[in-house]
Order: sequence, then structure tokens, then C-alpha cells
Amino acid sequence: MGFLAIEYSGHGKSSGKFTKGNITKWSNDAKNSIKRIIKKNKFILVGSSMGAWISLNQFKYFKKQILGFVGIGSAPEFLERLMWKKFTKKMKKEIKTKGIITIKHGRSSFKNKLNEYPITFQLIKDGRKNKIISKKIRSKIKVTMVHGGKDEVVPVSFSKKVLAIFPNAQKKLVVIKNGDHSLSNQIPLKRIIKELNNIVKYIV
Repeated sequence: MGFLAIEYSGHGKSSGKFTKGNITKWSNDAKNSIKRIIKKNKFILVGSSMGAWISLNQFKYFKKQILGFVGIGSAPEFLERLMWKKFTKKMKKEIKTKGIITIKHGRSSFKNKLNEYPITFQLIKDGRKNKIISKKIRSKIKVTMVHGGKDEVVPVSFSKKVLAIFPNAQKKLVVIKNGDHSLSNQIPLKRIIKELNNIVKYIV
């Protein structure tokens, strides 16, 4: 069994600027990597935060190849629902005028301070073209959402919204009691691996 990890342009060590990216571009990054490396083979999707949104978009292209899906702190449509709707009139005016705004949202588990995000207006507008929550994906697969009970960035309700997208799936919601948004500590990571292994055992 192989493993493919994708880091979108403008993230981490990848080339490009975050401010030049958007959901459509990053979804295409993922699609092209899957086509080039996985090809016609079947696979399980694992997506964290925005990565869960990107993962959901892959069902348009690889529905018959996808055998399972694990979402971690899933955040589909977060740009509109968690950011734009909460922006003040002043913030909306600034981002429309300057094309970008830096916001503080959610507390980092590494530095114990609010995370800062440069959000562009083109990113907000592109997010509206990638609505997924109101749609249905009728794949008969195992879908597991893992969410931190103390996630200050994305509410657990978003993982529940993702599960509602899959009416025919075997669905499961796992809430890590003291987990934050990243779920990067040892205990939540062990649980995520366990849930992934459950899907692997189911399909093998």
C-alpha cells in the first residue's frame, strides 16, 4: 500500500505564495498529483482543516476510485461561514479596497497565541464557487470525521455537516475531548491512525 502526501502551493515548504492561491487552484493541485502518481488505482482520502474541503472536491473526479475518507478538523466553506460572515463592515471595506486583510483566528497549540492569516478577497470569492455543504455525495464508503473538542478555529458542527453530505456512507464522528484544531499531539494522532486502519481493514 502506498502513501501520497500533498502540500499545496504557498503552504509549508512548497513553492508559490499563499496569497496567490485559492480553493480551485489547490483542488487542482491535488487532482493533478493524484492523476500523475496514483493514476487509476483506488485510494483513501485524508484531509485536515481546509484539506478536508479540498478532499471533498476530489469526489468530482475520482468518485469510483475513492474507498474511504477521513476528515480532521474539517472546514468546508470556512471562508464564507467562519470569516466573511463575521467580518465587520470596516474589515469588509478594507479587504475589498486593498484586496487583502490579515486576521487573527484560533489559538496556536505551539506558541499559545492567536494564529494570523493573510486573507485575500479573491480567495473569499473563489470559495463561493466551491460550495459543497449543500450537495450530496452518494458513495457507499466509510467516512470518519475526527474533531477536537476544544477546537477554537472550526466548530465540531462542521464535521457534522460533512457527514450529512454522505447519505449512503457508513459514517462516524470522533470527538477528541481535549483536542485542538491541529490534533497533532500523540493521543489524537494515535486515534486518527486507528480510524484510518479501521477503514483499511474494511476495504482489504
